[in-house]
Amino acid sequence: MTIAALESLSFGLARMAAASADAGHGLTLLTGDRAVYRHELDTLPDGALTVIDVDTFDRTATRRALAALPDLTGLINTTDTWSVPAADLAAEFGLPGPDPAAVRVLRDKARVRALLHGAGLSKGPAVPVPLGAEPSATEPSATDTAAAEVLRTIGLPAVLKDSAGTSSRDVWVVRDEEALRAALAEAGRRSFNGKLFAEPFLAGPLYSAETLSWAGETRLLGVLSRQTSREPAVREEAAAFPVALPHGESAGIEEWVGRVLHTAGHHSGFAHVEFILTAEGPELVEINRRIGGALVGEALCRSLRTNVYDAMIDTALGRRPRLMDSALEHTGPACGFVLVYPDRTGELAGWRGLGGLGAYPGAVRWYPVRAPGDTIATVADQRGCTGMVLAEAATAELALHRAASAAAGVRPILVDDGGR
Repeated sequence: MTIAALESLSFGLARMAAASADAGHGLTLLTGDRAVYRHELDTLPDGALTVIDVDTFDRTATRRALAALPDLTGLINTTDTWSVPAADLAAEFGLPGPDPAAVRVLRDKARVRALLHGAGLSKGPAVPVPLGAEPSATEPSATDTAAAEVLRTIGLPAVLKDSAGTSSRDVWVVRDEEALRAALAEAGRRSFNGKLFAEPFLAGPLYSAETLSWAGETRLLGVLSRQTSREPAVREEAAAFPVALPHGESAGIEEWVGRVLHTAGHHSGFAHVEFILTAEGPELVEINRRIGGALVGEALCRSLRTNVYDAMIDTALGRRPRLMDSALEHTGPACGFVLVYPDRTGELAGWRGLGGLGAYPGAVRWYPVRAPGDTIATVADQRGCTGMVLAEAATAELALHRAASAAAGVRPILVDDGGR
């Protein structure tokens, strides 16, 4: 019997394949770009995973590939981009899966914000920001009209973002009117996966709740800390798991995130819920109906001393995940990881400093995201990440310190760096 994965996060395939095998099923990956999984495919043993090359943006071709699989029993998707097609195809093939209508809501950050605001779970609304063609000189410009609407409904500071964006791309934090107009002008030259909208800026540190749900019941697996870059770039720099929260605060976040997910229509499977811990309590940033990206899944497996991807397989097969009921004790090591970016764009030649990682404490490991020869087209968001340094320790704080110290010695080298 076969479980199919319609694309996947860059890391976690090996864990997913092991979980599928433990359940007595083979795992097949449908992908339009094997290079995304270069590191995972290089480390998997022969026969652990079948890969089918198909244009996964082509619904007809993807449907045909799925129909050709022997004894297809489940369909997995761990990405935002393919979440809606995966839900549609699971329903079409009669496989267990989420309600496609609910997935469409969760894929729209503006709709989720509006839902939660209406339910009293978000202080701020989501305000659409239409960016049409610039009118004649006698009429207000599109930028002027949009700026006036944001100032009237949201105020400053504010956040502008793509309602269907991923990897922190197309996000602007604006703190004054000049920055607002500059961001709107830049947004007017971009194309979006969804539509531009504005929401209030939330003051406080960024975290994510890593959760698992079944039949409307949600379990908090732990909280991940998240460090982002200094403005104006909005990209993720580092993370650590599990955060040691004050007594009772963890239960409060679990209750809050359960209400948020229920209101948004997410009732089964993993969720990665980003939130700001403000002076008044948690406030939602966004919901991703999947396991956390980067090395979050790996951190969960290490800290909980279990393959959490077993729960992904259980969900795909339409059965209650055992992880919903097992004892949750973070007896394994805490993990911290740091994303490594070049200083600028260009063709990647390699890295300096990888050979010295073994000297650092914390069982430090390097997880490459890119390979020599790849073009780094931007360093403003996660697309510019070339790899990650992961370290372990007794606490998330110490693990992050170890990862940061080790990553400081790793430098991406571009082809035209002239040997520097």
